[in-house]
Amino acid sequence: MLLRLSKELLRIKDRKNNAQASVTLSVQEILNDVKATGDAAVRKYAEKFDGFTGDNLLVTDHEIEVATKNVGEDFLRILNRACGQIAEFHTNQIQKSWGIYKENGVIMGQIARPIKTVALYVPGGTAPYPSTVLMNAIPAKLAGVRDMVIFTPAKASGKVADVIVAAARSCGIQTIYKVGGVQAIAAAAYGTETIPKADKIVGPGNIYVATAKRLVYGEVDIDMIAGPSEVLIIADETANPKYIAADLLSQAEHDEMSSCILVTTSERIITQTEEEITRQLDDLDRKEIIENSLKSNGVAVLVNSLDEAFEVSNDFAPEHLEVLTDNPFEKLPKIHNAGSIFLGEFTPEPLGDYMSGTNHVLPTGGTAKFYSPLGVYDFMKFCSYSYYPQKVLAEFKDDVIRFAQLEGLGAHANSIRVRFEPPRPSGTPPKEGKPPRPSGTPPKEGN
Repeated sequence: MLLRLSKELLRIKDRKNNAQASVTLSVQEILNDVKATGDAAVRKYAEKFDGFTGDNLLVTDHEIEVATKNVGEDFLRILNRACGQIAEFHTNQIQKSWGIYKENGVIMGQIARPIKTVALYVPGGTAPYPSTVLMNAIPAKLAGVRDMVIFTPAKASGKVADVIVAAARSCGIQTIYKVGGVQAIAAAAYGTETIPKADKIVGPGNIYVATAKRLVYGEVDIDMIAGPSEVLIIADETANPKYIAADLLSQAEHDEMSSCILVTTSERIITQTEEEITRQLDDLDRKEIIENSLKSNGVAVLVNSLDEAFEVSNDFAPEHLEVLTDNPFEKLPKIHNAGSIFLGEFTPEPLGDYMSGTNHVLPTGGTAKFYSPLGVYDFMKFCSYSYYPQKVLAEFKDDVIRFAQLEGLGAHANSIRVRFEPPRPSGTPPKEGKPPRPSGTPPKEGN
């Protein structure tokens, strides 16, 4: 079931890029259409892709009330518990303005401000994901974002999944657009007659949505370009193959491009994990998707030591990293590149998807080498400021002037220099340069 070839890791990491090139043209066409014709294009593509032909693109207050009632009290309780867990973790990420006040009178600092308008894309195709609402909305609210709207596709009947509506309400979001796909990204990026332009777009989606976000970046900010989901499990001899198999299967059921990687020092662990995969797979609903995912992107890598295992992991930079070893906390210093780390056999990755408190919006495809999980900081921007008294600028002026001259920027140097020239008497001409010509006098011709 699992390929035992470490060379497959590079192919798996690049699978998103290989698929993306084929959809860029069609995505750009939709973006251009929405930018040019606004609501008309949004409605056209909603009918084409979702079968939705309704006039009202907004979920009504009545629909919100009905959806909240439909999900039931137990699910609302679960939502509230998850919200509490996520808020508890992310509260620690709140960043504040700060200032430095020096004895010489210089004042410097940074002002923290929330992004004004954020659009959250929530998939609603093969399955609704209310957890996506929580993971994006709660950090945004903690950052101070006041204007947050949701885009999610509606069925042909015009109905949005009840669980998504209920999750939105639990986060205090009332504005939900019945718009999905590329047209939703376009509407949020450019604005239409009825949909305001956003400053930032966040949230996962299929390859078309991800490509659209990549193409509108610069017009608006985005969280990251999410690729297919992935888990890498490092296991030693003490790991339980039953748990390893279950966690690999849980990742494989996302879609056929999900990757599931086992890196272990034990041949026995690989063999027994494969046996467990075969046994557990028969009881799972999404069996066909899981089988195709494992066949295409499932890999087992046998290494000589745990040090080598962490080298493999750091090079791959997985979205999710499970450490199923003896004393997993001792291994934290070895981890440099990973989206979210799960330590020990009772911290499976699905816990992070819903309830652990950590964010499940994570870098994929090796981008954990330079991207971080979504957090409060993603919904904030920062302005720096400084104040210099004249006497302190005087101490710096010669060096600043010289620096500007070395870069060939004479006006920069002049900006400093003029502040220390003695004032000219009123009405006197400049000391240097030619006096102005009388009005109407033609210039002399050169030689």
